[in-house]
Amino acid sequence: MTAISHPYIAPGTLDSRAYQLSIAMKALEENTMVVLPTGLGKTAIALLVAASRLYNQGGRVLMLAPTKPLVEQHLRFFSQFLSLSGQNERTFAMFTGETPASDRAGAWKDARVIFATPQVIKNDILSGSYDLSDVVLVIFDECHRGVGNYAYVFIARRYLETARAPLVLAMTASPGGEREKVEEVCRNLGITRVESRTESDPDVAPYIHEREIEIIQVDLPDELKKATADINALIDSRLAQLRSLGFMVPPRQQLSMKALNAINAQVQQKIQERDSAGYMGASLYAELMKLRHAVGLAESQGSRVFCQYINRLLAEGTGSGSPKSAARLAKDPVFIRVLERCMSWRGELHPKPGILADVVAEQLETSPESRIIIFATFRDMVQQIVDFLSERGIPCQRFVGQATRDTEKGLSQKKQIEALQKFRAGDFRVLVATSVGEEGLDIPSTDLVVFYEAVPSEIRSIQRKGRTGRSGRGRIVVLVTKGTTDEVFRYVSQTREKSMIAGIRRMHHGTAPFESVPRSPPAVQSSIGDFPEKGLVVKVDDRETSSRVVEVLSTLRVQLAIGRLPSGDYAIGDRILVERKTVRDFVDTLVDRDLFAQLKVLAESAPRPVLIIEGTDDIYTARDIHPNAIRGTLAAIAVDLGISVLFSRNEEETAQIIGILARREEGGDRERTLPVRKTGYSLREQAEMIIASFPDIGPKHARALLEHFGSVQAVVNAQEEDLVRVKGIGKERAKKIWEVSHRPYR
Repeated sequence: MTAISHPYIAPGTLDSRAYQLSIAMKALEENTMVVLPTGLGKTAIALLVAASRLYNQGGRVLMLAPTKPLVEQHLRFFSQFLSLSGQNERTFAMFTGETPASDRAGAWKDARVIFATPQVIKNDILSGSYDLSDVVLVIFDECHRGVGNYAYVFIARRYLETARAPLVLAMTASPGGEREKVEEVCRNLGITRVESRTESDPDVAPYIHEREIEIIQVDLPDELKKATADINALIDSRLAQLRSLGFMVPPRQQLSMKALNAINAQVQQKIQERDSAGYMGASLYAELMKLRHAVGLAESQGSRVFCQYINRLLAEGTGSGSPKSAARLAKDPVFIRVLERCMSWRGELHPKPGILADVVAEQLETSPESRIIIFATFRDMVQQIVDFLSERGIPCQRFVGQATRDTEKGLSQKKQIEALQKFRAGDFRVLVATSVGEEGLDIPSTDLVVFYEAVPSEIRSIQRKGRTGRSGRGRIVVLVTKGTTDEVFRYVSQTREKSMIAGIRRMHHGTAPFESVPRSPPAVQSSIGDFPEKGLVVKVDDRETSSRVVEVLSTLRVQLAIGRLPSGDYAIGDRILVERKTVRDFVDTLVDRDLFAQLKVLAESAPRPVLIIEGTDDIYTARDIHPNAIRGTLAAIAVDLGISVLFSRNEEETAQIIGILARREEGGDRERTLPVRKTGYSLREQAEMIIASFPDIGPKHARALLEHFGSVQAVVNAQEEDLVRVKGIGKERAKKIWEVSHRPYR
């Protein structure tokens, strides 16, 4: 086969494929989405486009992918094939959450090609570490994620607004079967052309490897049938109660997620109308969600996972402060009967684990060098599969996300990369993964993929299947429990896949699925006025960067610093600390968590604490709480805690409020003064205010210091070792008090 010849591609390394060259040439002309079946070289197309842009335009290329393993994979590919003149170790840079922010700014200046997870780039742009002005190409891998408030959307918008010579390349194997979603992705990423291929296209067909799909049908054991019958009886009783309250509900057999969402919409409507049936309906709806999930676990996962979930529901319903729905369910005689069934079972009842082990053992016996990936939806099941196969003498390893949930510890991105490297090297033959393993993992020699259960998403189904048949014949096995949601999900995903393929054909060879894709207009700065490029910094808690608030603040040219705040969400200068809560979060925290303890810390952390309550929902009807209780809470927050309470309709308005607060803090040369809330302070209150004004002290620690030393003078004259003896005053606070008291004023 002929190799690609290009000044920036290592000679003789990259095979020439006509469809890849054709797509790359089109992608150099305008912002393009490439839809290509897995294993046909989307990354090679990205390489061709990147090499051409770097050669002709200079500048730098930014390639984004959702996970660190994918980012590392792209870096490995480009390092092998891209050969820039004068290439050195700084040609490439990799940015993930594990890369310190201070290192990223320096590496950005030196690197020609940056591989990164999107949230890191978004945070750096928001904090002003660098900009995208000289980026000549942004590549969005797994671009179907570019919807809602995913970081891809912000980066694309900012890139198209600020780059001198922007070009977007978006790539996916599975854009989704819904026309509206594909159109949304195209709008969000500024896509004006779609280049697609299917496996039946003549220029692609020679590179397609056969994939055998085998459906193994499994019978549900009688004991699990009895348990699901009990759960279904509980569902029927909850549906009957909803009907008696005036809700329109379907029969249990038609209780899909769409139907459940429709019930929830009716519930929220009644709550808005202050109809008491709405609150009871909300409780019953919560039970339905739990019970429907329990049925799915019993049918598709097995008795062990099902029993674990039933025990969690019991603990939730019998613990202190249990929600009404959980408490009522835990006391139901039918639920107690299900619990007793679980306690009587020994070992795994579902036949799926045994069948899975047989399939894996047969594959390894036939082809000992095989690589096998098993996909399961739930982490509990992943661990049980690993344990089960290990007991059968089959070495395997789990592959899950980073977050630690319940007793299941997550895998760091470093551990994920190590697991993939060992899997490729053949240190073990079987990888058991959740959805984190579905997207983009390039393991060419994967011979067998097993679905432990069917999935209703066409995107997830295609991504799973794409892990095999990449460089040779592949086999796909799907385990389906007869007469259950497994069969429904398989039918749904199959139908949606066909719909998606038909949609791809409609987009075929550059025909966009819509007439035009206008570029998103820049956000309008309506009432605040221009902010200077330098000046007061608004510190933003890094957990807030997924919100539109931070994006709008950046558009308003507010100077931002991203990091972890010990209290609050936005620190404006050295006086104002803002806590942002949606209406729902506010009332949920009031009921389910300690709102006052959280806000007390906020009040003690800054002279001017501010609470912004955001949303259009009626705060008095968001939950079943008497309006006077809400009014009393707001009064206590304002009067007792001294926190200013502001309301906003949405994230954009919240950003406008924060921008105005920042502008007020920054404006003029006025003296910074202590907060003055009233006249006629007592001597005790005046003393507390003086000590509370020391850095990081606040009213609580001020009272502790004055009670210990007896006077302001004694506190000021105290040595650091004496200050540390006061409860809550550590070495850092003691040092600050001593330095402010004793250092000369300059």
